[in-house]
Amino acid sequence: MNMLFDPGACIVEQVDLCHAGQVREVDDWLAGRADATPFHRPAWISAVAKGTRQRALMLVSRDVKGAINGVLPLNIIHSRLFGRALVSSGFAVGGGILADHRRAIDALTDACWAIAQREHCGTVELRGGELPAQGWTIRDQAYLNFAKPMAADDEAQLAAVPKRHRAEIRKGLANGLTFTRGDDAALRAVHYDLYARSVHRLGTPVFPRALFDAVMDAFGAQADIAIASKDGVPVSSVISLYHGDAVMPYWHGADIASRQLRSNEYLYFMLMGDARARGYRVFDFGRSKVGTGPAAWKKSWGFEGDPLSYAVRAAKGEARDVNPLSPKYQRKVEMWKKLPLPVANLIGPMLARGLG
Repeated sequence: MNMLFDPGACIVEQVDLCHAGQVREVDDWLAGRADATPFHRPAWISAVAKGTRQRALMLVSRDVKGAINGVLPLNIIHSRLFGRALVSSGFAVGGGILADHRRAIDALTDACWAIAQREHCGTVELRGGELPAQGWTIRDQAYLNFAKPMAADDEAQLAAVPKRHRAEIRKGLANGLTFTRGDDAALRAVHYDLYARSVHRLGTPVFPRALFDAVMDAFGAQADIAIASKDGVPVSSVISLYHGDAVMPYWHGADIASRQLRSNEYLYFMLMGDARARGYRVFDFGRSKVGTGPAAWKKSWGFEGDPLSYAVRAAKGEARDVNPLSPKYQRKVEMWKKLPLPVANLIGPMLARGLG
């Protein structure tokens, strides 16, 4: 008896991330979608794998003619402290399934869960994208994303900021700061130093320097570092990603003097103008947890937060919790703050590579 032909069938395959042609096919498909992010790209998950010594997998769903109709980027994140997790995407605020229709979503979801079981990953996290239909916990109350189109020029951009914070930006602009943007080794070193000091003050382990270098190398002209300096001394910095028509400041660092100098206000305002001059239209401030200071700061710029929806599934028991704001970590956070910075920078990357 002949099998019935199913024109809507989906076949899930794993992309060879070392094969330039297969990677280019995925990138071309993503380039045609308005809902794609930098975190869906093979370049991102490959850089995460290289920079943190974890693993990357890229799944694609194909129709019966062989055309891609869905993608799912994945990182396997292993940690002795937090266990094993399958994440889309690692060290990202986004990722998740992108697909043309429900059958492709379901096919990718099933394949993802099968990989998690095979690789003994106790937790699967899909950050954004198309959400699974059932069997998953949807978390949509924890995080907000802040993004909106930039104004036509600097004056209009200032006018778009609520009055109170507009005054803070003007103070930063009047403080004799200078703006530098690039991607060379010297700027990378400056940024990592400022970033390490920032996260130490927050009480969290610093990410490996190799992660930042791998992302910068993988994205090329679509990533850079912007630095605000006072009298030649760097005080604020940020690594930004560029995708489609958006600039996304992502990893930020600052000296303790940044608050008095308003160098963060200066840095982001100058980054807006620089990106606008190069043809970008959207400023994506990224993710912040609901009710936190960073979320309030982004709102003070006139940005409204859009809720983010993540899907989580655990093999048994509760899913892993790596949120440093979780109450169970507060004592550890306070202890980490008290570590000498050189010690924190030495052991921090070994812990942080498993946070993902």
